[in-house]
Amino acid sequence: MKSAAGLLRSLVRTGTRQSKSVNKLMTALFKAATPPAPKRKRAPAAKVAKVAKPAAKKGADPVRGPTPKPATRAIPGAGVQRAARAAKPAPPASHVPPAPGKWLASHYPVPAGVGKPAQRMSYWLYLPNQITEQAARKGLPLVVMLHGCQQTATQFAQGTRMNHWAERMGCAVLYPQQPVSSHAQRCWKWYDRATQEGGGDVPVIVGMIHKVMTEYGIDRSRVYIAGISAGAGMANIVALNHPRLFAAVGMHSGPVYGAGHSTMGALGVMQHGGGVRADMAVREVMARQPHFPGMPTILIQGEGDSVVRPINQAQLARQSMALNGLGAVAEPKITQRAQGRGGRHNAHRIHDFYAGRKLLLRVARIEQLDHAWSGGDEALAYNAKAGPDASKMMMEFFARHHRV
Repeated sequence: MKSAAGLLRSLVRTGTRQSKSVNKLMTALFKAATPPAPKRKRAPAAKVAKVAKPAAKKGADPVRGPTPKPATRAIPGAGVQRAARAAKPAPPASHVPPAPGKWLASHYPVPAGVGKPAQRMSYWLYLPNQITEQAARKGLPLVVMLHGCQQTATQFAQGTRMNHWAERMGCAVLYPQQPVSSHAQRCWKWYDRATQEGGGDVPVIVGMIHKVMTEYGIDRSRVYIAGISAGAGMANIVALNHPRLFAAVGMHSGPVYGAGHSTMGALGVMQHGGGVRADMAVREVMARQPHFPGMPTILIQGEGDSVVRPINQAQLARQSMALNGLGAVAEPKITQRAQGRGGRHNAHRIHDFYAGRKLLLRVARIEQLDHAWSGGDEALAYNAKAGPDASKMMMEFFARHHRV
């Protein structure tokens, strides 16, 4: 492994050689490495119900589709009936049927900042038709999903098929969407120092979660957060700054926490990890929060990922072991699975770290997977058809945990 000084010299040399094409490099690395989906006939726009209808404007997101007919649904545990317009998404081009629950759209206000006007962050919410007995008594579990760069919330929902797993397991799923006014490629700013310390978009996402929890009777002991790439980095930041809000966190192809601090610095992290900052950053978290309650974590990474390289997963695992009190020499339980017939599943290895009988860290490394959601809808870019199914893996991991 290169020293921190060696990494710095390497990055400086690389920046000098490529100074004339740095913008092109940034664009290439901030989006997924998978090729775009082949051209096809445009699928009908998905219809969604809007909980709070924003003012009409030109250039509205076409995935919201035409105005549906009104409908009314009682949300278990909410104590009220909320009026909403019907929300049945049209079948996507891949012919994967939509999940049968309610698909709602709304927004959350973003206060004005220095040199920035007030705006709003859109979000989508999936509410399952199937309600478990526990959810009927205590409220629905909630999974918060943060998309990656060059994705929208609705594309992320379709690509991961998370709503289908949420329907099976009786969970609500919240999809915040980074506006292009904040980042041209819709990247969450996981590399920003202020964001890492709990500023930036963190309070907006947390406020949105509290709004949804209040309006829909969410079980506050079973709230989880996950994402891919920049969304994974952001999910981790939100969880580390508000650990008592979340019962577990899931990161797919995510950058290590606590390093970067600039756009070029972020590119260095994605390619080389956080260096000495990886260990320093986690110590800073624990210094700010002396009674940090631990954070059960699942990490999923493709061995062929050239955008966010596997060194990041190794350093995230080390950070998680420290945060969960596992110790640097904890012995994992290892599960190795061969490639499935017909290439339906890539070979992968899982390292599970326990404290007693409690699974606190799961590290999954998948062969032949690049920067894409494992087991996703290949009709959309940044999704790989071959499993294992990352959505299933995350939901099953989350189901093991609740926040006391």
